[in-house]
Amino acid sequence: MTRAPEIPGRFLGIRITPLTQRRLANFRRNRRGVWSLWLFMVLFLGSLFAEGVANDKPLLVRFDGAFYAPVFVDYPETTFGGEFLTEADYRDPFVSDLIKAKGWMVWPPIRYSYDTINYDLKVPAPAPPSLQNWLGTDDQGRDVVARLIYGFRISVLFGLTLTLCSAFVGVSIGAFQGFYGGLTDLLGQRFIEIWGGMPMLYLLIIMASVITPNFWWLLGLMLLFSWMGFVGVVRAEFLKARNLDFVRAAKALGVGDFKIIYKHVLPNAMVATVTFMPFTLAGSITTLTGLDFLGFGLPAGSPSLGELLNQGKANLQAPWLGLSGFFVIAIMLSLLVFIGEAVRDAFDPRKTLR
Repeated sequence: MTRAPEIPGRFLGIRITPLTQRRLANFRRNRRGVWSLWLFMVLFLGSLFAEGVANDKPLLVRFDGAFYAPVFVDYPETTFGGEFLTEADYRDPFVSDLIKAKGWMVWPPIRYSYDTINYDLKVPAPAPPSLQNWLGTDDQGRDVVARLIYGFRISVLFGLTLTLCSAFVGVSIGAFQGFYGGLTDLLGQRFIEIWGGMPMLYLLIIMASVITPNFWWLLGLMLLFSWMGFVGVVRAEFLKARNLDFVRAAKALGVGDFKIIYKHVLPNAMVATVTFMPFTLAGSITTLTGLDFLGFGLPAGSPSLGELLNQGKANLQAPWLGLSGFFVIAIMLSLLVFIGEAVRDAFDPRKTLR
């Protein structure tokens, strides 16, 4: 009995080849990776809408027959019958009573933003967990849950941006070296050896002490070194494929080098790149957390997981600070590692379906 030929399927109108179907099936076989992907996506998508989950402004206000969205628009206090032209403080009992007299407000589940200071604490900050602050406050009276949500978002976005930029630079350089080989590859490898021998952490600390660090400065500084991890795997794939028959046939037909690199050889090299990316993402988040912990990361006051760990170290009498930051970082990195293992198994040609 002969086996019927495999027919490409479709998903959301996109053509799926039998090879892609096999990889997706291999990925689904890793139940730990699948559940980790779903849980990470729920946490990440939830953090993208952090302003709707944790905010010191109402989501919706109805006042005197009109609707207002303070989350998106800054309204002066005079809009609601107040006295000042500055932005309304909706947590102020005076403003709250003005609105409730002629309407109502819809608040997010957590009535604190990452920089909101709770002035109604009954004990000195850092305050322990309570009904108002579910995981307590830090040493400045800011809600820990809100800072965890915003810190999770900025850490993942930083890691994703750095990983994608590093992959683009590293894959391009590795493809160029491996395809042309010879003197190009020799000079490129010597430069990478010299550049890779530089102490990255010390250089980041020195640069952070000279300039005022922010999201984009840290991203650019870390990008100077993070791209080298992709060069090796891509270069090896191109060195192996540059003398294969399909590459020689394309050259004989007059196909340009750029088209051969990015259309014929690069898809083979992307298998190793894709399996390497989740681990690079985890490493990028760890580096940002370490810099924030040392005080050379994001600007002061930014929602940062590393800064929360530093507060836990400085306030041993408040264990909820260190434990909250530790568990969030541990869960996030564990999920990324499990996803990376599932992606690695999916692209492994030795993995076959039973």
